[in-house]
Formats: sequence, structure tokens, C-alpha cells
Amino acid sequence: MNIKTRYAALIVILAVLIGAAGSYIGMQYFGAENETPAERLANASEKAENFGSLSEEEQKEFIEKMAGNKNLKKVDQAFSIIKSNALKDVDQQQLVEGAIQGMLDTLEDPYSVYMDKKTMEQFNQTIESSFQGIGAEVSMVNDKVTIVAPIKGSPAEEAGLKPNDQILKVDGESLEGLDLYEAVLKIRGEKGSEVTLKVDRPGVSEPLKVDIVRDKIPLETIYTDTKTIEGKKAGIIEITSFSEETAKDFKKALTKLENDGIEGLVIDVRGNPGGLFTDVQEILKQFIPKDHPIVQVKNSKGEVSKYFSDIESKKDYPITVVMDEGSASASEILAGAMHEAGGYELVGTKTFGKGTVQQTIPMGDGSTIKLTLFKWLTPEGNWIHEKGIEPTVKVKQPDYFYTSPVEIEEPLTYNNNGDKIKSIQEMLKGLGYSPGRTDGYFSEETKEAVETFQSEHQLNVTGEVDAKTAGKLEELIVKKVRDEENDRQMKKALEVLFQ
Repeated sequence: MNIKTRYAALIVILAVLIGAAGSYIGMQYFGAENETPAERLANASEKAENFGSLSEEEQKEFIEKMAGNKNLKKVDQAFSIIKSNALKDVDQQQLVEGAIQGMLDTLEDPYSVYMDKKTMEQFNQTIESSFQGIGAEVSMVNDKVTIVAPIKGSPAEEAGLKPNDQILKVDGESLEGLDLYEAVLKIRGEKGSEVTLKVDRPGVSEPLKVDIVRDKIPLETIYTDTKTIEGKKAGIIEITSFSEETAKDFKKALTKLENDGIEGLVIDVRGNPGGLFTDVQEILKQFIPKDHPIVQVKNSKGEVSKYFSDIESKKDYPITVVMDEGSASASEILAGAMHEAGGYELVGTKTFGKGTVQQTIPMGDGSTIKLTLFKWLTPEGNWIHEKGIEPTVKVKQPDYFYTSPVEIEEPLTYNNNGDKIKSIQEMLKGLGYSPGRTDGYFSEETKEAVETFQSEHQLNVTGEVDAKTAGKLEELIVKKVRDEENDRQMKKALEVLFQ
């Protein structure tokens, strides 16, 4: 086999080996002693991209200096044996990409993933002004595609998808065995097209069927509002994710609110799945004085870097942060810093718990590896991965906020029981009716509550929950959830602000 053919394949594999074992093999060769591992990694990646223009001898020297002969010879030998001797006709590119995927799989890290050229082109949409799909941030948890949070105002939010929902099937096709990005490409689609998801929800015994019409998902990430509480003006900034324009838009929004005379600020990161590490830093630099780190980053060698602002003091007005189980990653960096370094209150429920940082590494042919390189730590050095951040003021939303959509195949009737009935009971209760029990048993009181509801909404009065009755219940519950008067968490955050 021609050496350029063999080593062109191996260099792609080597780009994964850098840092994948946590040892940054050969990094000294690509950078000065005072450079950080991340800077050396960028150097190595740049060399890899230009690999094809090197001579045969330069290629050999490059590879040997990166990882030494022993391991490379083994990989090269396996590649040659399979390519030359396998009974089945083998595509060289598939071998290379299979090797990359296999190495990443050994990390058992859902956040370290490989994206081929085609996948990368499609996922570049997510950093543009908009994309088309259902509008939800997902992760791989226990080999299941799991909702981190639906995007504000998206079809996913409209359909009732919630954090920790696990997507089992897309249009009847199982997602088992697919990596995260393969699965997401099945979920995405053109505006106006419909997709049916089979969803496993924690605490619900039977999978849910969720029909969603895809739409254009704008990536506007900053929303503002003001409230007057006991004669004092409070500003509210909601951050729905951290993208390329978020820090800039946040600064504009904050400046406008301050010019309008706010006397306190609520930062809302509920349902915010995270995003760019750089943008959350820029936002925090406006609030955390320079004598405290904003965040700490720890690499595979245990080396810790601390990030600081350059401001002298805190804002002259009170601030609270409101968060929930859909607040992840960069949202947790913000919450952790605001509390530990700023002394501000956190209102809501415990966050998602993602304490790692990924870096995208181009492979030179349009494909990319997103690799976990660092842990991030709070200003006090706490690692919140798979633990989350606890609020200082715990507030849950009303129970009806957490009800599940109910798919009705056969009417729900007296003396039956199940999770669907439990959801119906919680909806009835949330709308002011008295179903009696709320444990999923269809009691006589539940039947009477259903009859009253049907009578008041011009439905056939049967005491049974058919598709029309369930649909009307869900419609009214969604409307109630969206009414800010029912938002206990925001109300408490505003109350805490001026205590």
C-alpha cells in the first residue's frame, strides 16, 4: 500500500488520539512549553489539516513524533490486514470513520462525538440565525437520546416535551444503536413536515406518542421585561441559550434596562441547555468583581486555570437567578458564579448537572470531533457534573406544569387506573375542578369532575375522557401554564429581589 494512502488514513485517527486518552500525546512537539494544552491541541490540529501536502518522509516523521511507533504500527497493521484480506469488500473511508467512532465509544462520554462532513454541514445550522426542526437541545444519557430542554416558543415546547424525556423512536423507527447526531438528523426536518416521537418520560409507565410539526427555529436568545414590585422597578432578562450573539445582546439589553432605571435584576436561565463557554464568561464579567474567579477549568493533567473579570465591584442593585432542571452547562456556570462569587440567591429547582467542556477539532476534510477536554468548576472549586446545583430558595411550579400529554385510543372510564388518568386528574385539579384522588385511579369523584368539565365546555357529558375531552383539558392547561400569573418561580425571584 502506498505510504501516503495509509498515513492519510492514520492521521485522521491520530487527531482523535490526541487527548482522547487524557495524556496529550506528543503535544510538546507542537507548541512552546508555556502554551496551554488547548493551544497545543489547536497546533496539532492545524498540522493534521495540512498533512496531505507533506512529503512521505515528513508524514512519517510527523506521525512518529506525535505518538511513537509502537501504537501506530498496531493501528496501521490492523488497517492493512482488514483492507487487504477481509472477505467483504471494505471501503477505506468507512474503516477510518469506524476507527474514529470506536475510539470515541471507549470514552463512554456522551458529549464526545464524531461528525462526518455531511453531518457537520447540517449541524453548522445551529450557530446560524435559524434552523428547521422541532427546537430542542438533546444529549445522550444512558445510551438514550434525552431532552435537555425545549427551545422557548419551539414546536417541541408547544408539544409538551420536557427535560429528561427520552426519545425512543422517530416515525416508528428505533433510535437504538445510533449516535447522538445520527439520531438528531432523523428528528430534524423541513418546516411544515410532521414527525411522531415515541417518548419515555420519568415517572410515566407507558411511552408517550408526541406528534410535532417542524418549523423554523429562530435563535434569538435574549428576552427582556420589567415588573414593578412594591413600588420598585425590576428588570428581567431571560437567556434561552448561549450562542455567538448572546453576550453582545445581553449587554445591550442590560444597558437599556439600567438606563430605564431598574432597581433590581432577575436573570432567568430556566430551560436553557447551555452553549458557548466564551459567551457565559463575557456575561459574568459584568457582575463578578475581579477578586473572585468566574469559573475554573481543569484539564486531564489536573492543571487548573482560573478566569477573572476586570471590574472592581458588584452592581449597585440586587440580583437573583431563576433556574430549573432544564438549566444545563453554561447556565450552571452562570448560576454557580452568581451565587458563590457574587453572593446572589438562586431560585427554582435543581439544575441538570453538566460539568464538562467540549472543544471542536476540525479533521481537515470537513469532518469534526467534538471532544471533552476539560471539567469546569465553580468559583469555589466544586464539580457539579451529574449532581446539578441546588437552589438557595427552592420553588416548584404547580403540579399541573408537569403533566404529560394524553394520547387517547380508548376512552378512560370509571374504575380504571393508570398514568394517563393521573395526568387527567392533575389537569382537572389545576383548572379548579375536584377529581378527588390524583393517584391514577378513576374514582366516582373523578367521573363527576369530568362530567362538570364537559358540561361547562360544550362537550358530550359522558363522564368518560375521550380524545376531545383530553384535547380541551390540554389546551386549557397549556394556556394556564403560559400565564405569568401562575409562574411561582418568577414571582418568588422577584419577591426575594427586594427583601
